[in-house]
Amino acid sequence: MSMMDAILEYNKTFVEEKKYEQFQTTKFPNKKLVILTCMDTRLMELLPRALNLSNGDAKIIKNAGAVISHPFGSIMRSIIVSLYELQAQEVAIIGHYDCGMTGLQSKTILEKAKAHDLDMSNIEVAKYTGIDIDSWLKGFDSVEDNIRNSVDIVRRHPLLPKNTPVHGLAICPETGRLTVIDMEE
Repeated sequence: MSMMDAILEYNKTFVEEKKYEQFQTTKFPNKKLVILTCMDTRLMELLPRALNLSNGDAKIIKNAGAVISHPFGSIMRSIIVSLYELQAQEVAIIGHYDCGMTGLQSKTILEKAKAHDLDMSNIEVAKYTGIDIDSWLKGFDSVEDNIRNSVDIVRRHPLLPKNTPVHGLAICPETGRLTVIDMEE
């Protein structure tokens, strides 16, 4: 049985037994908060519990490294939509220590892509469309600097509602302890 077969089998029972009822809420975040964090599996349950968040309390956006790589990319769009359409009023960028994006080099990923028989001519096509693959796949050197950079992109965004607090924090993926990197009053 494949992983997806097992998921679909479980899901059928989940719905039939109405286990979803305990998770029902609205699309509006109860605590008026939108969070950008990392997709690291260690944060799946730890982050909400460490922040005292329940289902429905916050909009949580995840990507590799809690990185905002472009001020008009999908991450920033999600933050703006959360603030204007979904009643969020505050933004938190929460990176974490021991992040897999720390020190990541595009060369490493491209070597693994080659090992998986990727046709490397596809990389040349990306270059012709103006994509700098090396920058796009590169991680960062410092979790704190990455958080500060993402906070700065949000704060300087021309569509950010005036007086929106934007905070930067780092979480320990073992204990859940938060470190303030940049806190706005």
